Amino acid sequence: MAYKAINPYNGELIKEFPSATKQDVEHALATADQYYHAAKTQSYDERAHQLQKLATEFRQNIDQYAKPLTTNMGKLFSEAQGEVEKNAAFAEYYVKHGAEALQNISYNDVPDKTAYVEFNSIGAIMTVEPWNFPYTQVMRVFAPNFIIGNPVILKHASIVPECAMAFANAVEKAGIPAGAFTNLFVDHDQVEQIIADHRIQGVALTGSAGAGNQVAAQAGKYLKKSTMELGGTDVFIVLDDADLEAAIKGAVTARLKNAGQVCTAAKRFIVQSNHYADFIAGLSTAFAQQKLGDPLAAETTLAPLSSKKAQQKLQKQVQDAIAGGAKLLWGDPTPIEGPGAQFSPLIFAGIQPGNPLFDQEFFGPVAQVYQANDDAEVIKLANNSNFGLGGAIYSADLERAKRLASQIETGQIALNQPLNSYPDFPFGGVKQSGYGRELSDFGIREFVNAKLILY
Repeated sequence: MAYKAINPYNGELIKEFPSATKQDVEHALATADQYYHAAKTQSYDERAHQLQKLATEFRQNIDQYAKPLTTNMGKLFSEAQGEVEKNAAFAEYYVKHGAEALQNISYNDVPDKTAYVEFNSIGAIMTVEPWNFPYTQVMRVFAPNFIIGNPVILKHASIVPECAMAFANAVEKAGIPAGAFTNLFVDHDQVEQIIADHRIQGVALTGSAGAGNQVAAQAGKYLKKSTMELGGTDVFIVLDDADLEAAIKGAVTARLKNAGQVCTAAKRFIVQSNHYADFIAGLSTAFAQQKLGDPLAAETTLAPLSSKKAQQKLQKQVQDAIAGGAKLLWGDPTPIEGPGAQFSPLIFAGIQPGNPLFDQEFFGPVAQVYQANDDAEVIKLANNSNFGLGGAIYSADLERAKRLASQIETGQIALNQPLNSYPDFPFGGVKQSGYGRELSDFGIREFVNAKLILY
């Protein structure tokens, strides 16, 4: 597997990195295991102090760390700066709350018995992370496991090697001990070899359902605990009493942020009949105002896709959707020529069961709109998917929105706002969107030995 940083705006090769050798892998495993045992003599507070240094390193050098996000995967520079900030916030959450989430839990209701559960580290965690949020996806795994005392070995996406190196360099600058975090440029065969190693005790992956199937199978084969944060076909629901202006504004953010390359991006817009025509008109107007261009330029509002390969895949999906009966409501599906990976936003209706793209994820600025007559139809449409990661509901009646939210098969849902991730709240999905949770107290307890002490 070639690890190449290629600027998706102009197709220029920035740098290629050598793959890890067998000796590199063994050194990473051995060093991680040494750190695991050494960390058992260290307090949570000591690690929290070191993790704060990492957060500070990112906060004090935002532009430095933001630039490779833009040049490696095309993120708007303003969004890249925001990711660096959020990356630091994820770390700081566990600085402040990690030890609290790992406090003993007492069980005192059994006559003549006293018991408690303590949370212990288990060993090294192998994490496989995607390119769309090259820092925050890594920090979601690293920060809680570092507080616990679990070392982390990273296999990052091959198109963001400079981002992987930048994260590793930040860890080193923060004075975090060797072995606590290691970046390895490994291929898929090496990933399985690492998972099989006895020093690895957990596996975390964020990526597509296909990648999840493969890595989860490997983790299961070797009896390693795993978490999977996979794709989604998230719904964005606009009820008949919704503030339409707010819903359209939220819909644009929810579909076009990060050029639409977000697992929890709004992908299926379900709009009740009285708002349907006006919603499409408003969304079309907003999409028409987007400016494609250099993601480093302040005037650019819609970044390119992450790579030429991503552009070609999305273009093929659009062609297949049209061939399957989808109706183009707005936009030009003509491929954008040239070395870059630009993609014009599109709005479709009529993607029905039987269309090959009905239950596939469009990872880019392509919106699907559906009309619903009542709440029962909204729920039926929303749940007609093999995925269940996130979603949003817009309604003036909060209790009504909460009732619908409880009936939608998804791991998280936001009311009257686009779905976003916060360090304080658990993040994850159901069905083919994966299992397990990241962030919050849920995230820090995924890879622990919950040990019962009874006396």
